[in-house]
Amino acid sequence: MKKRLLIPVLAIGILVSTASFKSDFFEIAKQIEIFTTLFKELNMNYVDEVTPAILMDKAIKGMLEDLDPYTVYWNEQAVEDARINNAGVYTGIGAAARSEKDKIVIVEPYQDYPADKAGLKAGDEIIKIGNVRLADFEDDAGELLKGAPGSTVEVTYLRQGKTNTTTITRSAVDVKAVPYYKLINNDIGYIVLTTFNRKTTVETKAALEDLKEQGAKKIILDLRGNPGGLLNEAINIVNLFVPKGEVITTTKSVIEKYNKTYKTMQDPIDTEIPLVVLVNGRSASASEIVSGGLQDLDRAVVVGARSFGKGLVQRPKKLTYGTQLKVTISRYYTPSGRCIQALDYWNRDENGDPIRVDAKEYNKFKTKGGRTVYDGGGIMPDVQVETAVFSPITTALLKDNVIFNYATKYYYSHQLADWQNFTFSESDFQDFLSFLKQNNFSYETETEKEFAEALRRSEDDDLKKEINSSYNALMAAIEVAKDKAIVAKKAEIKSLLSDEILKRYFYRDGLYNYQVENNPEILEAIAVLSNENRYRNILK
Repeated sequence: MKKRLLIPVLAIGILVSTASFKSDFFEIAKQIEIFTTLFKELNMNYVDEVTPAILMDKAIKGMLEDLDPYTVYWNEQAVEDARINNAGVYTGIGAAARSEKDKIVIVEPYQDYPADKAGLKAGDEIIKIGNVRLADFEDDAGELLKGAPGSTVEVTYLRQGKTNTTTITRSAVDVKAVPYYKLINNDIGYIVLTTFNRKTTVETKAALEDLKEQGAKKIILDLRGNPGGLLNEAINIVNLFVPKGEVITTTKSVIEKYNKTYKTMQDPIDTEIPLVVLVNGRSASASEIVSGGLQDLDRAVVVGARSFGKGLVQRPKKLTYGTQLKVTISRYYTPSGRCIQALDYWNRDENGDPIRVDAKEYNKFKTKGGRTVYDGGGIMPDVQVETAVFSPITTALLKDNVIFNYATKYYYSHQLADWQNFTFSESDFQDFLSFLKQNNFSYETETEKEFAEALRRSEDDDLKKEINSSYNALMAAIEVAKDKAIVAKKAEIKSLLSDEILKRYFYRDGLYNYQVENNPEILEAIAVLSNENRYRNILK
């Protein structure tokens, strides 16, 4: 009887799933055929000349625009750039740079690499590469700087309004995942981890073992500003400090094959050494897997500011002609079950913007030892430090490159012999405020956006004349409040200014040497590790 019932049920299940698959397949094929015929007719009949590649590129970007920002189309060059980022080695000029409309701005020349040896400085604006004026070059001008090791390229650049020329000899560039580590206070090992590429675990493990040999009895792992990278490397970093077989993250998706559980696979280096992890608003993705995993397992105290809140997992999928689709395949969850995704890209407001998860809707979870933690908005530190925060005003300053530009101005108007005697004084901060006014810095708050929308709606309701004067007075009050907000966030702004300025004079090594003695987040981490009772009580 059971067999008689089971066989028809199975048959119905197979029939339904097969029909569903055929229906989906037909719908996909139908839409592709519609698009193909539209694309052909448009290219054959449009009144002006159109370029098929440009049209297709815009079509793809438009299709992906309403999804999350991490699902993107990679052309052949983007695929190569991703490979380089994951490998940590490439051939080029050895500098971080920012491409703008008619120039390339040097953001940071790496010490002793080609750009540095050729005399380029942060803030230099490359306007010509070889015989090519960047103002006349429509493609990615950064490609002109790449080439074989030992080859040369002449660049023309602007510095403080003056035109200069230099020749750069390209070479292999090694991007270190751990650019700095040091024993501080005789027993605390400090490790800076800036990315999760294929060398991350090897370099972090080597640093950890070296520091232990030097006498480190406690460890600070600095993930501030680390945007993430390879998922497996994040699991392996946690594995250095927790036993084999621990669940570090799970991924969940509507696609069954992407539902996975990731556990530690190796024997750890040290499961007892006291550990502090530093995070801030630019610690994302793999950094949050590490900090969230160690927090949920009560293996580390997290210090700093709430992390970015990227709880989405991407995977590259090969397309034709060397291109790829980097597609979001799942959400990841910490050992306690938290998803720390901050923005909901699948539910948007009336402006089409993703909705930020409201703090009132955060859910409670328990760590392995019973501590309460929350989901919804990144990893919240156990110990919060003001200078680690990226407030709206600070974010606006960074987005508009105001801090970067002021550091350039400072570099060419001040002499610094060593980092030990550096301090960003109150008079320097006042000079920075003057710099903002001289450069007409402004930003729009969420409050202003809401009031502007209300004013627009008042016009539809024939109320605009009656409330216009009140609106203008309100906007003036907000401007005053914004000026006060800059002063109120002085601590975090001065910290960012100090970091950017120090890099100009003493490169990354000088910055890190200064930070281990002066940075408030690192000093707080040292304070936590130096007080055993406080460390234990936080983890209770």
